[in-house]
Amino acid sequence: MVRVLLVEDNELNRDMLSRRLLRRGFEVVMALDGAQALALAVSAEPALILMDMSLPVIDGWEATRRLKAEAATASIPVIGLTAHAMAGDREACLQAGCDDYDTKPVDLARLLGKIEAQLTRVGRVFEP
Repeated sequence: MVRVLLVEDNELNRDMLSRRLLRRGFEVVMALDGAQALALAVSAEPALILMDMSLPVIDGWEATRRLKAEAATASIPVIGLTAHAMAGDREACLQAGCDDYDTKPVDLARLLGKIEAQLTRVGRVFEP
């Protein structure tokens, strides 16, 4: 099973997305803020991180920068998730270290395509 770290502070978003990922065959580990995400990225060893960018404690921007600065977590693909769909938001996510970006509300088919592309890029195969 491919383990995904879902970092989301909104309970409804977290519940909806985690259930959908579980049904697709992923193992889902959840963090409620950026500090928890940093700890779980090391201890849970996820294959991929779905990172909400607007988080309490440490926001997704800073958490991603820290993940990409540490040798133990730098290679984990991070897909930034944000309700911001303004011009420049994708570039800001990529500059923070995200490997890709998607908007909320999540279009599951589009997000699954991005997850598969990132897993393939790092040599992980996922077959639901």
